[in-house]
Formats: sequence, C-alpha cells, structure tokens
Amino acid sequence: MKQKENREIIPLPPKKLIVGVVGGSRVEPAIYEEARRVGKGIARAGFLLVCGGMGGVMEAACRGVFEGGGTSIGILPGSRRAEANPYVNIPIATSMSHARNAIIVRTAEIVVAIDGRYGTLSEIALARSMGKRVLGLYSWEDIPGVESFRNADEIIRELKTFAGSYSES
Repeated sequence: MKQKENREIIPLPPKKLIVGVVGGSRVEPAIYEEARRVGKGIARAGFLLVCGGMGGVMEAACRGVFEGGGTSIGILPGSRRAEANPYVNIPIATSMSHARNAIIVRTAEIVVAIDGRYGTLSEIALARSMGKRVLGLYSWEDIPGVESFRNADEIIRELKTFAGSYSES
C-alpha cells in the first residue's frame, strides 16, 4: 500500500527588481558619495544591484548596498573573483573584459548611469537598444533616452516608482 505524499504548497518569494549601476572606474569624491547613496537606497528599497564589480562608481554603489544590508552582484572582467571590490557579495568572473557589459545590462531591468566615459557609454547604448530605461546622474544626459536626475534621492524615488509599475516579461 502506497502512503499518500503530503505536499505542502509553499508560496514563492517575490522577485526583486535588479538595478544595474554603471559608471566611471575612477571618480571624484563627490561622485563616489552620490553613487554610494544610490547603492544604499537600492538596498533599503529591497532591490538587487548588478554592476561591473570593480572600482569607482561600482565600488561606491556596492559599498552603499553593503551599508544598507542588501545584495550586490559583480560581473567581473577578469578570471578571478578576488579582483572584485571588497563590497561585492556575489562576484562572477567572466574573462570577458568589456564584453561583460552586455551581461550587466541584460541582467538589469533598469540601468542607472553615474559619471563615466566610453565604457559607460557602451552600457547606455546596449541598454537603450534593449529597450531598457537609463537614469543618468552626471552622465551622458544629452543622449536621447537617458533621463537626467540631479541627485541620489531623485534616482531612488524613480526606481521605486518604476518597481511599482514594472512587470517582468
């Protein structure tokens, strides 16, 4: 005689919004601080951060996420997880150099561009070509489709609004 299996239905946890933060690898202290504040706001809102996992804006955002008790994913250019900045929770070594930018942007549901040069520009272009929103803070705001914001607080407010209306497709 077979015993009836007891299968309790366990509700799945809600999916968290994944926010990509892209930007300069070497930044001024004021830019670093704004990126840190963006990261902290991402964590406090319950979102996940994905970035390139290295220095500058990436480190600052990861630091903010760490301070806010959140989770950051670093998509690294090299082959060693140890290359990640010290605040990355989940380092992913790709050995893909700048080609990793496509992974960062594809993973994110919305992208925040802070400062940056041509690597950031490539991430913005990839995001826009994929139909993703790009929120700009001191970064390439004259490009069509980059929505310009003045500070971290405005960015976080917009991310929360986006999260409230976003449905994964």
